[in-house]
Amino acid sequence: MRRIPKFSLLHAFEAAARTESFSMASDELCITPSAVSHQIRELESYFGRKLFVRQNRRVELTSEGRRLLESLSRVFETIETACDEVRLAPQEQILAIYCAASFAVKWLGPRLPEFVKACPDITLRLTSGAEQIDLSRTKELDVVISYNEPPPRKGVVSHALGQEKIVPMCAPLLLSPERTARQQMPELVLIESQLNRVKWSNWFALNGLALPTRPRPSFDRAAMSISAAADGMGVALESTRLAEREINRGDLVVVGVDEFEPILQETHFLSYRAVEKNLEKVRAFREWLLSQTDIAPATH
Repeated sequence: MRRIPKFSLLHAFEAAARTESFSMASDELCITPSAVSHQIRELESYFGRKLFVRQNRRVELTSEGRRLLESLSRVFETIETACDEVRLAPQEQILAIYCAASFAVKWLGPRLPEFVKACPDITLRLTSGAEQIDLSRTKELDVVISYNEPPPRKGVVSHALGQEKIVPMCAPLLLSPERTARQQMPELVLIESQLNRVKWSNWFALNGLALPTRPRPSFDRAAMSISAAADGMGVALESTRLAEREINRGDLVVVGVDEFEPILQETHFLSYRAVEKNLEKVRAFREWLLSQTDIAPATH
């Protein structure tokens, strides 16, 4: 048995706390204000502390009441979402996606309206993070887009989403047209991306330059490094795929595009369970995503 009070008491508290009125809560719950008050007192007795301060015709939450409301609000929103999904029309499907955070913000998110328009019967649930997800164990997710190749797992299929071009990029005002990029690079502030597998040492070695030893600002997400570079902090070593909007707008330029060698890497990967490869929602998303990356949809 879970150690929680009766749901009806929590329901009454949430309504009263949200509306700041026993009367309004009673209207919402279709019970009398007296019944609301009785349920609140029972809940206070359960916790052994006051949740409301009663002042004539109005009520005010105590610090304990505010803390309980904050937690319960999230729980009730989750319950509401779960109920909404059950009420969906039979042909509608939920596609739960877990995605590397910067890829979700900088590349996938701007394209998702196109997928929603093409597949109106599929409702997206997108979450993001940096950790590797094991789809053989995490059954509540349908597909994962990961940064770095996931380890092989039985029953899970993974596809690389093509090679990405990793290059130095900065705000155009940081560069002087009077000097070459090779002359300027050692003098510019280098922005570190902590999770990036490609390091400045790799790029400087590839292009025959000595790596400066001065301190470098550091960020734990590619999206933050790209934004810092666009704001003029320095040079970011990032994927042109993730920075395509900033490059297209002119907020960022590739440093020495004709002077330096880029680093090409397969960086992001799509994974799904093999037994679900032909599920309509998985198949539709897979084919759409691979078409966006100019990769032929997988048929095996």
